[in-house]
Amino acid sequence: MEASNARFRISEDWTSVILGFLIIGLALSSWFILPAPQYGWSNGGELMGSVFSATNFSIIFNQFAFILLFGALGARLTGIKINSFISTLLLLYSITLLAQILAGNAFIKSLNLEAVIFSLILGLLIRQFFNLPEWFTKALSTELFVKIGLVLLGCSVIFSDILKNGTLGLIQSLVVVLSVWYFSYWLCKRWKIDEEMAFMLSSAVSICGVSAAIATAGAINGDSKKLSFVVSIVLIVAIPMMIFMPILANYMGLSQEITGAWLGGTIDTSGAVVASGSMVGEKALEVSTIVKFSQNVLLGLAAFFISVYWTLTGKQAEGMAVEKPTIKIIWDRFPKFVLGFLAASLVFSFLLEPDTVKEVKGHLKNIQTLWFGLAFTSIGLETKFSDLFKDGLRKPFWAFLIAQFFNIIVTLILAYLLFR
Repeated sequence: MEASNARFRISEDWTSVILGFLIIGLALSSWFILPAPQYGWSNGGELMGSVFSATNFSIIFNQFAFILLFGALGARLTGIKINSFISTLLLLYSITLLAQILAGNAFIKSLNLEAVIFSLILGLLIRQFFNLPEWFTKALSTELFVKIGLVLLGCSVIFSDILKNGTLGLIQSLVVVLSVWYFSYWLCKRWKIDEEMAFMLSSAVSICGVSAAIATAGAINGDSKKLSFVVSIVLIVAIPMMIFMPILANYMGLSQEITGAWLGGTIDTSGAVVASGSMVGEKALEVSTIVKFSQNVLLGLAAFFISVYWTLTGKQAEGMAVEKPTIKIIWDRFPKFVLGFLAASLVFSFLLEPDTVKEVKGHLKNIQTLWFGLAFTSIGLETKFSDLFKDGLRKPFWAFLIAQFFNIIVTLILAYLLFR
């Protein structure tokens, strides 16, 4: 059985594309349309009469069955144990459901707080006070959930906007990645942080967070403990940025386009970019996502050049062979879910009738929001604040924070110049 699982295992990126288009296909065929549950309430009577009604619970159960079906298929394709995944998903969905109900309150809505914020907070609270079993954390599929949601997001983004904002985003990304990476690396070397940590940390803060750290670690055969630290700090720092940057943008009076470009260029996880963009508005969400993708596509090139440098300078761990730098590295590191996003946008921009798009768009938006909610519950459950205060990691921690502050300033200037 294990050999069979290995034979059919595919990457999270390709799995997200497959599942995303299966969901889109079902929606377009009108074979399986899920109505959205009712979460709005302002008092106890409305809560019990509408949200907790038998009819609404039936809709919620059908939605869970839908997510369970596609999630289990995703787990099977990516090699996660099905039993562990189902047990994990039950808790994830329950927390995400509670977050939806909290966000549905009329007072909370007036504060413009999205359900993903509550998903994140609830997950964080549980993680800080309870030790989760290893099988549970291994079954969390944060990246898969985010990527499925991003593929579905492509259905609501017009392709001409991708070309316009993507071009500007790529210009912004090139300048940001080069300047922030070099500043972070210079700071690490000045503080005598070892080069392996410096490379992973600099890539994470300048390119695209967790994915960049993992790709860099793979290119240089980096220490898994150092990678774990960088991943932890990326996830933890993204949380306050996700919450407070939209508030700061509103205080400064920035347009949704500028805000979206700022968020997409600085926040280091795709899910956090989506959540923060959603807090601002539809246009900010669109621009932030496209800008983030512009950074993501640079990941393959970055991994390639890092491999070249690491190989030519002979910097490799004892007994470990560094991956030979080839064009294949670019393709291996390229985020394939971006192709799914672009394909979905092309289909909905050019191949479908406007009436068809209008008919299925709301349904897909509902499913997309649910995947993002599950992703942020997972992020909360993965994040342990105490990981930041381990011995010997304070210098890298402060280096990351300073580099991120530099990133925020540089990207704000570029976003204002390019997207105003």
